[in-house]
Amino acid sequence: MTTRKAEAEWKGQLKDGQGRVKLGSGAFEGTYSFPSRFEDGKGTNPEELIAAAHAGCFSMALSAGLTKAGHNPTRIFTTATVHLNKVGEGFEINQIDLLTDAVVPNIDEATFKKEAEAAKAGCPVSKLFKGAQINLTATLKTAQHA
Repeated sequence: MTTRKAEAEWKGQLKDGQGRVKLGSGAFEGTYSFPSRFEDGKGTNPEELIAAAHAGCFSMALSAGLTKAGHNPTRIFTTATVHLNKVGEGFEINQIDLLTDAVVPNIDEATFKKEAEAAKAGCPVSKLFKGAQINLTATLKTAQHA
């Protein structure tokens, strides 16, 4: 089975500390901090990385489902918005919004929506976040509007 690895290091206390994250592949390395996570500070944060993972996973799952159903997609573009909210004394990721649009020749809207919902349910990252509400808005586009 495939495994992937990333690393994170944090130095200092929560509010004035600094961290860095690095993907095992070396494709990304960046800093994170209290301001980059809870305010508008420079750097990345865990929720942004989760959003990227979910958008990528969902797009690939939708492509696989459409192709298996005989509808080869030309383009799938997905944005994931991860909501980190204060709940009690702590924080939770309790909602993720997926916004996708796709160019898929020779498919009707109902079939496209069915495949998008199946991708949302079947994508491994979606499965990981079953405790969160995951909302999906899927738009089928024509090739001329891609």
